[in-house]
Amino acid sequence: MCRWAAYIGRPIYLEDIVSRPGHSLVRQSHGATRCHTAVNADGFGIAWYGDRDEPGLYRDVMPAWSDPNLRSLTATVRSPLFMAHVRASTGTATSRNNCHPFAVGRWSFMHNGQFGGYDGWRRSAEVLISDDLYPHRKGATDSEALFLVALGEGLDADPAGALARATARFQALAVARGTAPHVRLTCAFSDGRRLYAVRYASDDQAPSLYHRWSDSRQGCAVVSEPLEGDQADWLEVPQGSFCVFDGAGVTIAPFVPADLRAAA
Repeated sequence: MCRWAAYIGRPIYLEDIVSRPGHSLVRQSHGATRCHTAVNADGFGIAWYGDRDEPGLYRDVMPAWSDPNLRSLTATVRSPLFMAHVRASTGTATSRNNCHPFAVGRWSFMHNGQFGGYDGWRRSAEVLISDDLYPHRKGATDSEALFLVALGEGLDADPAGALARATARFQALAVARGTAPHVRLTCAFSDGRRLYAVRYASDDQAPSLYHRWSDSRQGCAVVSEPLEGDQADWLEVPQGSFCVFDGAGVTIAPFVPADLRAAA
């Protein structure tokens, strides 16, 4: 499993989420407390939005705690919307192309979780990626494949529906050809205007997900684990939820992958 954090609101330095808090994402990379893998050292990445539509992207295979370039970048870059991720591989190689977040055009995407038995049906998953999006397939992860399938399902026009349809396709493959747990998923993605997040599992063990509004920052953090132990106002996202964060507003609706067989 991995750990990630995202932010939307008044511009802040990336370090205010990534490295400065007592239980920051960098600290979680070698001391996570709410997942099975305490160490998440198989690479890291950050996507951030600024004056342009497309996000900046920085990824590397080093552990997040050991990269001086990451410390320098997060201390000097301010952004109103960014996502950061530390990776614990579930089977694919430790390479820059397998590090999150992934970006295509104005969209960025990161994921924590797994699809059961993915190595056994990876080829079938890749077939679901449309020809026009397949050139963006750089790595080998289920996460990147899910992102590209969701883009093909209409992420631009219908973020919730597109991700539900993509997840349903992957879940159907996991049930038919994989192993349990078939789906465990928390992900965040953005078009540079809003931040979206999902918490879902095919069993009752969805990875953890929390959010918190800060009056002092005038922004909202969405995280795998709370960033400070003494802050009691972190709100846990219920399992089976699709969240939209837009400024101070948050909308949480049920997330149910579409039943493709019923629609056929």
